[in-house]
Order: sequence, then structure tokens, then C-alpha cells
Amino acid sequence: MTSDAPAATSKSQQAYEWLRDRIVSHRFTPGYRLVLSQLATELGVSTVPVREAIRRLEAEGLVTYEKNVGAQVALVDEGEYVTTMQTLAVVEGAATGFSAPLLTAAELAKARAINDRMRDTLEHFDPRRFTELNEEFHSALFLHCPNDHLIDLVHRGWSRLRMLRNSTFSFVPGRAVQSVAEHDALVDLIESGADPLDIELAARRHRTATLDALLEFQHSQG
Repeated sequence: MTSDAPAATSKSQQAYEWLRDRIVSHRFTPGYRLVLSQLATELGVSTVPVREAIRRLEAEGLVTYEKNVGAQVALVDEGEYVTTMQTLAVVEGAATGFSAPLLTAAELAKARAINDRMRDTLEHFDPRRFTELNEEFHSALFLHCPNDHLIDLVHRGWSRLRMLRNSTFSFVPGRAVQSVAEHDALVDLIESGADPLDIELAARRHRTATLDALLEFQHSQG
């Protein structure tokens, strides 16, 4: 960090982003101990903003705090991946349903453009890039969701998934082709003026189909 010190809130935000990036990219692996003094020295700040950042990450489920051990990167639980995906299907679907009637033609065109970029990645597939674009696509669809709590739950779910898996599509790349086609169908449904509940359920089925594909893959490997 530079010597022209930013405000305390900015330092806390920088510490949060720095730590979060290392957790979701698996540079800090599950079980890795987060020692305040060491992290503060590496970041060039006091322990206060690092402690604040760790509290935020703990609230997101990316960090756990154990008595006599301290803060550490949360351990991976395969069952938690399934429940996180199931929960995300519900909240992401609801957010999309709430937002759908408020989306303009231009905003839907933007969503289609993002999906076209996803389609372009399929030939030389990069699972992590595909996942980034996937989040961008869905963000465009629930852009106008009036329920901030729902949006917060979606983002928390995404954060948890990133820690549990770099990308589900690394395991089931064939699912990416189906996902892009389902995106087209979802935008078509919104453009047609369909009932928001039908849109919510379509978005939910889209997310659970990815989970089903992964579970089927794991079963075949067993």
C-alpha cells in the first residue's frame, strides 16, 4: 500500500478485497490460519482494518473463528456446496422474477450480448472466465430487484461458491453449452412479458440443472 494513507474505511476495504481474493482463488487454502499481525505487516497497515475485514469475511462464511486457534479460512464441506447451490437457486430465481418486469429492451440486449461472449468462450473453454461472465449475465437480469436483502443473499452465495469451487464448469464443461442455451430461453421468456413467477421458476431450474449435472458427474466417477 502507498505511503499516502487512505482513510480507515478504505484500508479496511482494501484489506477485505486482498484477503477475499486470496481465499476465493485458493491461494489461502481451507484451514489456512489468518494471523492478524502477519497480515497487517504484509499489507502495511495496523491490525484494526485487518480485523474488520476478517469479520466481514466471517459473516460471508469464508472465514471461521475457533477459540484458541483464531481466524482461519473455512473448511470445504461438499454437503455445503449442495445446500449453497440449492439456496442460491431460490434467491437468484426470486431476484430475477422481481426484476424482470422492470428490465428495458436495452438492458435485455446487454444481457444477450454478455451471453454471446459466453458462447464465444466455448470453443477454447476457460471455466473461470465463463463463471465470471455467468455472474455478469445474471446480475444484468436481477438489476432492478427492489429487495436489497435478496441481492445480498445472492452475492453471499456466489462468494461461498467461489471458495468451495473455482468453477463448477471445470468438472462438467458440457453443462456450459446447455447453460448458454438456457440463458437465451430465459431472456426470451422475459421479453415475452411472461408472468414473473414463471420467470422465477425458470431461473431456479437453470441453477439447479447445473447442480444436477455436477452430482451426476460425481456419481459416475464413484
